[in-house]
Amino acid sequence: MSQTKQISLPITGMTCANCVSTVERNIKKVGGVSSAMVNLTTERASVEYDPAQAGLPEFLERIARAGYGIATGEADFALQRLADDNDARRLEKALAAIEGVLEASVSYATERARIRYIPTLVSQADLRAAAKATGFEAVETGGESEDAERAAREREINQQRRLMFIGLLFTVPLFVFSMARDLGLLGHWAHAAWANWAMFALATPVQFYVGWQYYVSGFMAARNGTANMDTLIAMGSSAAYFYSIPVMLGFIPGHVYFETGAVIITLVKVGKYLEAKAKGATSEAIKKMMGLRAKSARILRDGTEMEVPADEVLVGDVVLVRPGEKIPVDGVVVEGRSAVDESMLTGESLPVEKGPGDKVIGATLNKLGLLRFEATQVGKETALAQIIRLVEEAQGSRAPIQKLADQVSAIFVPVVLVIALVTFLVWFFVLPAPLPTAAVDGFTRALINTVAVLVIACPCAMGLATPMAVMVGTGEGARQGILFKSSGALERAGKIGFVVLDKTGTITRGQPAVTDILTEMDANELLRLAGSVEQGSEHPLGEAIWAEANARGLTLSAPQGFAAEVGHGVSAEVDGRQVAVGNRRMMAARGLELNGLEARVEGLQNDGKTAMLVAVDGRVQGIIAVADTVKEGSRAAIDRLHAMGLQVAMITGDNQATAEAIGKQVGVDRVLAEVLPGDKAAQVKKLQEEGHVVAMVGDGINDAPALAQADVGIAIGTGTDVAMAAAPVVLISGELGGVPRAIALSRITLRAIKQNLFWAFIYNVLLIPAAAVGLLNPMLAAGAMAFSDVFVVGNSLRLRGRPLN
Repeated sequence: MSQTKQISLPITGMTCANCVSTVERNIKKVGGVSSAMVNLTTERASVEYDPAQAGLPEFLERIARAGYGIATGEADFALQRLADDNDARRLEKALAAIEGVLEASVSYATERARIRYIPTLVSQADLRAAAKATGFEAVETGGESEDAERAAREREINQQRRLMFIGLLFTVPLFVFSMARDLGLLGHWAHAAWANWAMFALATPVQFYVGWQYYVSGFMAARNGTANMDTLIAMGSSAAYFYSIPVMLGFIPGHVYFETGAVIITLVKVGKYLEAKAKGATSEAIKKMMGLRAKSARILRDGTEMEVPADEVLVGDVVLVRPGEKIPVDGVVVEGRSAVDESMLTGESLPVEKGPGDKVIGATLNKLGLLRFEATQVGKETALAQIIRLVEEAQGSRAPIQKLADQVSAIFVPVVLVIALVTFLVWFFVLPAPLPTAAVDGFTRALINTVAVLVIACPCAMGLATPMAVMVGTGEGARQGILFKSSGALERAGKIGFVVLDKTGTITRGQPAVTDILTEMDANELLRLAGSVEQGSEHPLGEAIWAEANARGLTLSAPQGFAAEVGHGVSAEVDGRQVAVGNRRMMAARGLELNGLEARVEGLQNDGKTAMLVAVDGRVQGIIAVADTVKEGSRAAIDRLHAMGLQVAMITGDNQATAEAIGKQVGVDRVLAEVLPGDKAAQVKKLQEEGHVVAMVGDGINDAPALAQADVGIAIGTGTDVAMAAAPVVLISGELGGVPRAIALSRITLRAIKQNLFWAFIYNVLLIPAAAVGLLNPMLAAGAMAFSDVFVVGNSLRLRGRPLN
């Protein structure tokens, strides 16, 4: 069985939910396609297919046949090392063979290459790399590759803006003249025959130039056996326009409605332009994240320091970063110490200390010292690239709550066409004809109300209600170091009632540390002696003592005659003194008294700490307590979860006494102790069987079964390995405070989705009947329809910058 492949295509020309279903349906007609999902907000199609049966050309052909386009970018490179025209042809062929390249033209005479490509499939860095692999150097002279899709969208918006202003230029005087004439504000001259011709002259450019897109889109939809929002606008405006022509020519009596068609088209164009501008703001988080990338990097290669574009850094290169510079790629520090501002990725405001052996993340800011680090992840493998990809995938996914809106949208336009037909038939054939003295006759009255029904209907608001809020919510989460891998995870997180926290690495630091030193001699001297012995130990408790001694700057001595006693402790000679570090069993085996320290040992163990006794020259001199310390902020995060009405449990493999002590310290509701790693999923399932919607918070890799079992798995502190985490929600920072923030973000996003859906449905449920019974003028209907989308987008934008604490 051949493997499936997934690609993302940027679609242009979509205006409503029916466009989404049309594109999806056409892509699915290509053989070998297993799934096709189109998102109206991101304007992207995600296609999964068998590459043995289908390819990019077939998809592009199907999309074009449906009446839509693909957003493309253009690259312009200056070339080096071209020897002759054969080299140019060879490079042109190599570039054209890359998936995502639509056109490639290489000129030997000008030594330039121009390439038109799909930015979601290939980047300018990929094109330069392909040129280099063929034996040539490509120097970028065009725009940034990351901005290619954005530039295509900007061109589309600018075109809409140009059409909007042209529409306003003709429509405003036409509307003002028509209203003034109808209200009797002008003289008899305004009713002369030439006045109608003047209105015709003003309305025609709007109808067939500004509104041409609606005719093309409506025709394409009809050719594909469907109808969309553009069908309704084209029919509604055309009815008013073409009815007015025989009136103008004197073939039938009545009033011309040229201004009605023009106002409908122009108002819809204004609404669509405002919607497009607002939609651009919803993706601001992704744009800002893309803007974080360093443009260049200073590297040491073959003993020479050089500056190269950031996307040309290779794994293994040594990168130099001076104070105030951005770190270009992910890596591990090999020399130097500094503080690094990681707030742009983790949401944590305090700089993080970095030294040899510490990981650094690309796009973060070096604050203080000079760092040299070895590049470990570059290009599409960096944490920032993974984060951007995960957020884009989440924004392109479909939330379960969207299902009803999709079902309604699929039949919406055909139903509206039926309602419009029924409206006309009832008003013209069933209801009594207007009196002879009335301003309009029966046909005109029926036509006006039919046009109102056609243009008031708005499938777009329903199509945008969920994806728009998801787009803003996931972007806002990414800005604060919270990654939702799908819109379904974003939705489910808002329904959580019970949070299970893994102890080690989540509530606690996951590294034993010295917490207490109890002795009658100098505490630092006792620690120095114990630390000197533990230099040779590989036990985590011994390492904690040795690390504390180093942290205090104590000078350790080399131990002589080191001996480790399994289950007891270690001993050695330090500076001529016999030192033993271990538990009570070790001291009892040596016949040493505890000198009244028994109660202290009991008290420390009851607090969840491990008490290490230190004997010097045959006498117990003190206790060094070691424990896995609670992270700063864990208690506050758990209190915040309680304030949100959630129950919290801690799960750990520790014994009951130690677990209870830590649980009491942080204030959890339940302690699940002595649970083996493989049994954590069973504990989560037990809580689900009690009727709880459960979130499991763990390290993302070791807790994979429990994270998968939970209704929502939250991986915490994965750092640069965001894609590895086996969880639909990832907290980059490793701070427990991200959990209540993630749940709070989900709740407010879910609230915005419900508000959007309510508005979209209630708007259509109330105003379509109102138009059908003659309560709405077509021009007012067009204005209401145009701004209903703007309301949905605006309501979603309120999520930006909302405090989550």
